[in-house]
Amino acid sequence: MLIDLNADLGEGFGVWRLGDDDALLDVITSANVACGFHAGDPVTMRRVCAAAADRGVAIGAQVGYRDLAGFGRRRMDISPDELSADVLYQLGALDGCARAAGTHVRYVKPHGALYNTAADEPGQANAIASAIVAYDRTLPLLGLPGSALADAAHAAGLSFVPEAFADRAYLSSGRLVPRSEPGAVVEDPYEVVARAAAFALHHRVTTADGDILAVEARSLCVHGDTPGAVYLATEIRRTLIDAGVTLAPFAQ
Repeated sequence: MLIDLNADLGEGFGVWRLGDDDALLDVITSANVACGFHAGDPVTMRRVCAAAADRGVAIGAQVGYRDLAGFGRRRMDISPDELSADVLYQLGALDGCARAAGTHVRYVKPHGALYNTAADEPGQANAIASAIVAYDRTLPLLGLPGSALADAAHAAGLSFVPEAFADRAYLSSGRLVPRSEPGAVVEDPYEVVARAAAFALHHRVTTADGDILAVEARSLCVHGDTPGAVYLATEIRRTLIDAGVTLAPFAQ
């Protein structure tokens, strides 16, 4: 069994740091690096890319809405052409930082509200896919299985990689429980680790409604801003390896 472990990194801004990027890079196999729109800045992007390159961690462009104040978690009404240009801008900026560190961006993942909106709205999903095609059509797109984003990737000839969230609650529809609702973020560390094991070993999760949902995922995510993220990622890694799972980036 082979699976990827990813986390959101580089989400500070200026002198403000969010999460422990260096500690997470010692645990994960892929890093979703903020590209300056929802979080991050050029210095942070270069620092995280260099640290990821030193550890052999795959770098992904975590593209988002232009919303620093809202951390990219507020849906924005933006035209497909503008969104595609914004995604292209972010992708090129992070890839420049990665190449300066001797590597390159290996995949793309939307962040926050853009991730959730593109899961259901074909217009925004297609805008993301078109930006990737314009830049480098060999880059995989990471997102929710069974989503409009998956459909857009397939239609554009992109590789789509389905992921699951160890620290987020699910609806029976396969979508994530909105962060505005109680229980959207799973806080019990034992439950987070157990859910990660269920995803990797049994391809399923128990939803907020108590249903058993089948989820085929090639990558597991732990949010870098979740309390205790380093501990959670470390325990997930240990548990999966002990169960015979090999952890490796999905994108080479």
